[in-house]
Amino acid sequence: MGTKVRVAGVGMIPFRKPGTGGTYVEMGEQAARAALADAGVPYDAVEQAYVGYVYGDSACGQAAIYRLGMTGIPIVNVNNNCATGSTALWLARQAIECGAAECVLATGFEDMKPGPLKSSFADRPSPTARHAALMAEVQAPDETAPRAAQFFGGAGAEYAAGHGTRPETFARVVQKARRHAANNPHAIFRTPLAVEEILASPVQYGSLTRYQCCPPTCGAAAAVLCSPRFAARHGLDATVEIKAQAMTSDTASSFGERSMIKVVGYDMGKAAAARVYEAAGVGPRDVQVVELHDCFSVNELLMYEALGLTGEGTAEQFIVDGANTYGGRVVTNPSGGLLSKGHPLGATGLAQCAELVWQLRGQAEQRQVERATHALQHNIGLGGACVVTLYGRA
Repeated sequence: MGTKVRVAGVGMIPFRKPGTGGTYVEMGEQAARAALADAGVPYDAVEQAYVGYVYGDSACGQAAIYRLGMTGIPIVNVNNNCATGSTALWLARQAIECGAAECVLATGFEDMKPGPLKSSFADRPSPTARHAALMAEVQAPDETAPRAAQFFGGAGAEYAAGHGTRPETFARVVQKARRHAANNPHAIFRTPLAVEEILASPVQYGSLTRYQCCPPTCGAAAAVLCSPRFAARHGLDATVEIKAQAMTSDTASSFGERSMIKVVGYDMGKAAAARVYEAAGVGPRDVQVVELHDCFSVNELLMYEALGLTGEGTAEQFIVDGANTYGGRVVTNPSGGLLSKGHPLGATGLAQCAELVWQLRGQAEQRQVERATHALQHNIGLGGACVVTLYGRA
């Protein structure tokens, strides 16, 4: 084990619909300044910066960070699909843990366009071509449906066929997300929805309706990480520690079982969570609050089981019992998650980090989870990458 890593400060800006706010450089600067102010350190104390975004040219990170100052530090641009923000966090954590730096900034932002996700480069092989090829073998392609909805809609259909899961159970995930988001001023969709409204929204693929799909969103979030020695030297209130963190990518199991559940990252999440629990010496029963990657209602249900929050095949009962919300066993996505808070790809992982740090500090206001001592973060990107992070009070 190397140096322990503390989260000294976090910041994010309210997420918004595309075309209704500032540029990526403005958003990135605002989130980074918020994290630095929260930490109580000036930018010139930062030794490295990792900046995540998916839709942007090379060196967008420099363009945003230069607005804080031009100190000549290394600035690394990160792109790992929807896991980009937590990948930037993973790199920042490693820099401190190995002793390469004592104070590092991780920032993520995204300036997205309306509508389904699309590749920026149609003249070359897709990085998810292998995933798409297997999907085409397993289920009939639908040229009218968004590609991501076909992936996760197919995974939901597979799970429902195997466990008899009812459509309203998936809808209840969204209902819970909206209920949580009502208390989050940073969330984009805060109006409550009934299960009937969710099911009645336009179908995207199979039984997956529009309200069960996260929206394209613009926004930014950031975190300042430091060593305990740096925190002590500067008098920082760095009471939240990264207890363990793991990143995984696809293995042969993602493609060898003709399973859409495997294709969308179930095994990546399960493996990353197992490594984190082992490294931290805690289990899922020790976790009180979770921010997980609910890009679709289906994925939240699947990840309950992958992360060990409930047993295999028991996710429906977990939801029906209210074990996933306040008063239940573990509060999942108190922020409202991607379904309600929004999903600016490069910012999502760092927004999850911010929410969990606020929870562990007791600063989440109406969203506060009582007696939270351990918090789990799950962020995934098809292609693929999965980052699972466990936070605890130092």
